[in-house]
Amino acid sequence: MIEHIEAAERYHADHGWLSTWHHFSFSDYFDPRNVQFGPLRVFNDDIVQPASGFPPHSHRDMEIVTYVLEGELEHHDNQGHRGRVQPGEVQVMSAGTGITHAERNPSASTPLHLLQMWIMPRTRGLKPRWEQQRFPREARHGRLLPVVTASGAAAAGAGTLQIDQDATLYVASLEPGQSVTHTTAADRRAYLFVISGAVAVNGTELAAGDQARITEEPTIRVEPRAASELVLIDLP
Repeated sequence: MIEHIEAAERYHADHGWLSTWHHFSFSDYFDPRNVQFGPLRVFNDDIVQPASGFPPHSHRDMEIVTYVLEGELEHHDNQGHRGRVQPGEVQVMSAGTGITHAERNPSASTPLHLLQMWIMPRTRGLKPRWEQQRFPREARHGRLLPVVTASGAAAAGAGTLQIDQDATLYVASLEPGQSVTHTTAADRRAYLFVISGAVAVNGTELAAGDQARITEEPTIRVEPRAASELVLIDLP
């Protein structure tokens, strides 16, 4: 089954410095019918204006994945991590027992566009952890590239970031004439978001900003209708 949610159906808030689209209940948006999809608790599509950002705030017991699409993200936290995330880079922050961080757009002129996903962990009370890695466009061209995988020696993928959940996050850059296929186990689900372009997912047409919540589909075939960028998350 594919639940197709169009871009315009997402909750949108414009705070001036931040334009944000919430895929699930978050902040001042609450819908008891739309709280999570399996362990995927938050999927926010954010545009942060120049020289602005999120002031210091705290998290705990959450795996937070940030994917920068355009611009640059500057971050620092109370664990001593400080740096910048460029387009094509993915950052993982395991909040564990608690972490306080701040995120901002350091540019004086260029907006920052990012996706942030929160995935509930398998284990509470872990030691906070942070890492980031660059995944160039050529690595995801024409394929589903795993960028985040489950922690643990048996589950971790080579060259991927890791989270404390049995989930895998893929990114892809596709051109018309290409297609990718993903196989899911009977007890699993998948979440697909079209960053740009347009694709067909098992025959369902999705445009930029659309999402598909996929269950009971053992094979997921994605066919681009135009040059497209997407995120696919395989979840329990």
